[in-house]
Amino acid sequence: MPEPAVAVGEDPRSYARLMSAVYDATMAGHRAPARPRDVIGQSWQRMMARGMHERVADEHAEPVVEAGALETLRRSSGLLEVLGEISHGLESLVADGENILVVADAQGRVLWRSGSPSVLHNADRLGFVEGANWGEGAVGTNAIGTALVSQRAVQVFSAEHFLRSHHAWTCAGAPIRDPRTGHVLGVVDVSGPAATVHPTTIALVDAVARLAESHLRAEHDRTLNRLRALAAPILARLDAPALAVDTEGWVAAVDAMPLHNRILLPEHLGPGKVWLATLGMCAVEPLPGGWLVRLAGDSGSGDEDGPAVSRVTVDLSNPDRPSLCLAGEFGSWRHDLSLRHAEILCVLADSPQGRTAPQLADDLYGDRSRVVTVRVEMSRLRKQFAGLLAAQPYRFAGTVELDVRYPTDRRMLLPPSTAPAIRALRDAAEAGT
Repeated sequence: MPEPAVAVGEDPRSYARLMSAVYDATMAGHRAPARPRDVIGQSWQRMMARGMHERVADEHAEPVVEAGALETLRRSSGLLEVLGEISHGLESLVADGENILVVADAQGRVLWRSGSPSVLHNADRLGFVEGANWGEGAVGTNAIGTALVSQRAVQVFSAEHFLRSHHAWTCAGAPIRDPRTGHVLGVVDVSGPAATVHPTTIALVDAVARLAESHLRAEHDRTLNRLRALAAPILARLDAPALAVDTEGWVAAVDAMPLHNRILLPEHLGPGKVWLATLGMCAVEPLPGGWLVRLAGDSGSGDEDGPAVSRVTVDLSNPDRPSLCLAGEFGSWRHDLSLRHAEILCVLADSPQGRTAPQLADDLYGDRSRVVTVRVEMSRLRKQFAGLLAAQPYRFAGTVELDVRYPTDRRMLLPPSTAPAIRALRDAAEAGT
């Protein structure tokens, strides 16, 4: 099937007519006159795999959180401090009154929106309101949900939207990542009438997202510098190895210990003795803006000594947010996983006998020669989660009680992943349906 004969930026009206014909034919199961762009075609396939084509075409997204819960989501999103930066950077697109500016969290829930009363009224009619879930699984192909799945800037024009009720709109969205971890925090989106489409909009939206990331990076550096200045004299007076970390475990200062970038902290940390996966048994005391962490007794480096983690859950059930949940003698905690680490843990969970470095290189990259890259990633994982993984071959440690939570529809396993092993698992699920 050929590619579309015209690009949207060249002749929006012709492109809209073409995509409308492509949409109608695709939804009817007929041969389409052209092929949608790859990012759109892949999204449509995901939607049809979910059975969304059986839904009523004008179904709207309803708010999924109450006002009080919305405020909690806003505060915990990590995006509140860059909201001003985003609004200022995109005010030229909203000032004419035709476009709406939206910021959504990492699950696609609309946290903030701004625009003229008329455009907000039009958005209300679609359910494009604060608190609504605008992820792909809720409303189909759209710039917010599709940017989250593809993890890149996306423009969706007219009939490229999966739901027919959205065809009068164009939208451009770009993910905002936590510069410390690379995890997606949310999406900034500009939406408006399809007639307002402009090829430069997506570039501006993406540039503003990158500026927001720079702001987050600079603010984190300032926070660590303040904590470092406070902790340095305290560490100097101690007669035992210690370090100072912020509330999320990022290391500001260290004394008489190997250098760490981040320490994994339990979700509900309090003063006293606690087992930390990276260090072992530690004594924890509060500091303004963080914690003072001292090694307790002979716990050593925490590499493979001390109480083993007894229960580990690799949670892949949310396609947008893979995580690792650990529970042991001294508490439990949850950690969001990068896509690469989620891929590795998924492969190892599927291969209890273990995988060699060349095998993992083939699993992840389709290239058995990339063993150095694999070993670097495995070193990071084993350092971050001491006692979780064994080597030669790489596998989950025998002391670990492992549970893996997959998506209800395994065809949605880690959607952004292009790793051959993950694609094979999705294909196997497809073949079994």
